[in-house]
Amino acid sequence: MDEILLTHPINPEELLWFLSRGFDEPMYRVKNNSVFRAFKLGEEKFLVRITPGIRSVKIEWLYGDRTEEQVAFVKTFISEWFDLEADIAPFYELLKTDDRLHYMAEDFNGLKLVGMPDLFEALAWAIMGQQINLTFAYKLKRRLIEKYGDFIEHEGEVYYIFPSPEAIAAADSDDLREMQLSGSKVTYLKNAATAFATGKIDKAILKALPDFVSRQDLLTSQKGIGVWTANYVLMKCLRDQTAVPFGDAGLLNALLNHGIITNKTELQNMYALFEKFKGWEAYLVFYLWRSLAPRPKVSKAFSPD
Repeated sequence: MDEILLTHPINPEELLWFLSRGFDEPMYRVKNNSVFRAFKLGEEKFLVRITPGIRSVKIEWLYGDRTEEQVAFVKTFISEWFDLEADIAPFYELLKTDDRLHYMAEDFNGLKLVGMPDLFEALAWAIMGQQINLTFAYKLKRRLIEKYGDFIEHEGEVYYIFPSPEAIAAADSDDLREMQLSGSKVTYLKNAATAFATGKIDKAILKALPDFVSRQDLLTSQKGIGVWTANYVLMKCLRDQTAVPFGDAGLLNALLNHGIITNKTELQNMYALFEKFKGWEAYLVFYLWRSLAPRPKVSKAFSPD
């Protein structure tokens, strides 16, 4: 059993609820207070059980060889996925200064920004989800993964691994369109996959760029990647707090729900709010998205003290 010890506590109940909130997510499975996810490093595939606690995250190897390299890879992935190293106490202090949002500091306490550590997965997901609802976007994602991704079978269940850029770059366009991907999305997805497969874009290249504008420019230089897509990817994968996907339908609905804007074209109040949360803009987006999916009150089992 491997373990990640946490400097800053998390709320495992809130995290597990968020991960299992009703969409057909094919990349992991939540059951028995744990998350089951398959990985591939080089040619080696492995399956782990991830059990989050308030002060630590336990990792159990279920399938495949366990090497030190693989353990380090999984620990890094989980830490980025759940933003485990972030101290979000300053964000809560900002929330408490706003009468419309202060409840979030208590209701969502301990929830970190759930990201997408795999840059290609994040970009492909953003492309597939453009201008469609989440339910249909998840259907497209499952179709793509089941056809082009790798998988592990364990105890009668199949655990999928996101397709490589090379697999999508080589995919037949007609096959992709048969999945109900539009012609433009097929083009954008294959172009992005080719950029990854040829080394034009990868996570290390983006991280090495000097600032947000440079990273955004590299992504938007690819056909089909607009500002919203680039900002979503930079927010979810690189944790760039300034990468706000302004214009996002869910974000606008949450702002309307909280009385921050009165219509979706009202920009001044929205920008004023994000100015107050400078340095925590991405967390504000995430918590506003979180507010769109309320759940019944649960017992206060979480206590960071």
